[in-house]
Amino acid sequence: MENIVITKVEISDLEKLQRIAKKTFFDTFAPYNTAENMEKYLNENFSEDTVLSELKNTDSEFYFAMYLGDVVGYLKVNFGPAQTEMQDNNSLEIERIYVLQDYLGKKVGQVLYHKALEIAENKNLQYVWLGVWEENQRAVQFYKKNGFTEFDKHIFKFGDEEQTDLMMRKNLI
Repeated sequence: MENIVITKVEISDLEKLQRIAKKTFFDTFAPYNTAENMEKYLNENFSEDTVLSELKNTDSEFYFAMYLGDVVGYLKVNFGPAQTEMQDNNSLEIERIYVLQDYLGKKVGQVLYHKALEIAENKNLQYVWLGVWEENQRAVQFYKKNGFTEFDKHIFKFGDEEQTDLMMRKNLI
């Protein structure tokens, strides 16, 4: 898909970010989880306070994928202490790449992924890592196709359920 523009998300974009974050997360995971767990997660993790706090964190960055002026996906990357697990200053965590359902398979995720790689390379980092739900086969295949390998697993608490995330990494050096 041509004409995808990547823009850095600013604090003034808070509502837009909340909207795309809630919609893409819901569309991706609602079919596999209870309504109660989904509602609890969305309310806690995408509240105005939570998202504003993430936007203000200098060790995290958000980017929108724009197509014809509309937000169609977004990326969140973390450095050092903002990383959810490893907090390695030689790595970049891709915490989120989410794309609206209508744009899946149209290279939006690939463009966002390349933005994450560009950031890591510009900072001379050694590797990129992420956690992905083992049941999200579309995402697991996407990362494998892009050279990521599994190195560990961890438990992700989703409401009253425990789910397994695959920890994956790609060396840059």
